[in-house]
Amino acid sequence: MSSTLAPAGFSQETFDAFLAARDEPGWLNDLRASAWARFNELSLPTNKDEEWMRTDIRLFKLGRYSPASELSEIESPRALLAEGVDLGGSCSSVDGLSVESELSAELADRGIVFGSFDKVISEHGDLLRPYIERKLVDPHYDKFSALNAAMFSGGTVLYVPKKTRVEQPLHSLSTMTDGGVDLTKTLVILEEGAEATLLSETASTSTEAGGLHCGSIELIVEKDARLRYVNLQNWGSGVWHFAHQMGHVAQSAGLQWTIGALGSRLAKVNQHVALTGKDAEAQVNGVMFTQGKQHLCYNTHQHHQAEFCTSDLLYKAALQDVSRTVWRGMIKVDEGAQRTNAYQRNDNLMLATTARADSIPGLEIEADDVRCTHGSTSGRVDDQQLFYAMTRGYTRQEAVRMIVTGFFQQVFDRITIESVREALGEAIGQRVRDL
Repeated sequence: MSSTLAPAGFSQETFDAFLAARDEPGWLNDLRASAWARFNELSLPTNKDEEWMRTDIRLFKLGRYSPASELSEIESPRALLAEGVDLGGSCSSVDGLSVESELSAELADRGIVFGSFDKVISEHGDLLRPYIERKLVDPHYDKFSALNAAMFSGGTVLYVPKKTRVEQPLHSLSTMTDGGVDLTKTLVILEEGAEATLLSETASTSTEAGGLHCGSIELIVEKDARLRYVNLQNWGSGVWHFAHQMGHVAQSAGLQWTIGALGSRLAKVNQHVALTGKDAEAQVNGVMFTQGKQHLCYNTHQHHQAEFCTSDLLYKAALQDVSRTVWRGMIKVDEGAQRTNAYQRNDNLMLATTARADSIPGLEIEADDVRCTHGSTSGRVDDQQLFYAMTRGYTRQEAVRMIVTGFFQQVFDRITIESVREALGEAIGQRVRDL
């Protein structure tokens, strides 16, 4: 069963119908209206914009898509990150519409709030308002950020009170039907001294499905808090994937952010981390695997705003066929952010001579007592390694899979959750073909 659609495209009629169907506080309606006005003012980016020079979206037609107004009846795709995990709660959506939300009674009694954005905003609007109004993701940055800010729905909210430790991981799944639209927003708030793990994944109803995802992620990690956040992007091969993602890490707080980018036709993602308090730490891990004609572009930004902070970014990509990846990394150190320790690295494994990987690291340093380094490598599978493995009884494809898994092992070793390591390894292994 396919989704019932609102008025065609993203018109004023579409937006008015969207607002009329929701029961939200006036302050949120005002924020949406402001973002909608900005959306109408802005044009789609072009390759004349520096950030988009290597990402061509001329074939993307926004008017072909419309947000769903009624829930589709589908068979939920396999939730890779949740398998074998004792979860404290879970929530899911289809085409940006909430399906279900669960949280254990024990966690709810401790003041933890978790579930679909639509449900949580109706029950805890006053609690969320100051965090939403922070606008970690600038709703006026570009047409895609404005669209999400104006019409986000479904998605996930996690709020953990002060000095509360959530030992069981929480899980969210956003599913999109073929040709559907997903405008989900993720908001995670860890108050002072809190600790939690959120496993978040996106998937289409089939591997070849198309559609539009225009999303946002905002992670707020306050003083002395610790957040482990895993985001697996596994859209169908026809999906246009646009996202703005922002993490705020306060004094003595820590964020471990792991992304897996496997799906979509074209992806353009801005992933920013701001270290805003003394002794803040952020570790950002990325695993990308591309095939066919996929084009994945990830812009990462490590912004050091306070002294004695540490950031460590490691992105690894393996590419097949005629696929392409673009990684643009920037370490920015403000004048007052002395004794900064920042590192970024991007490694690429070329599985075909027709694939292409662009790595563009950058440094912008205004402080004079820092340690900032970056590195990038690109190379092919070693024929001698293949030969050695095959002499030990492996088929050529098994040997390639083993080498690819070994290439990603440095990232897998950083992930403390065994099920996540296994899920990422399995998802990549299924895509590897004989060279």
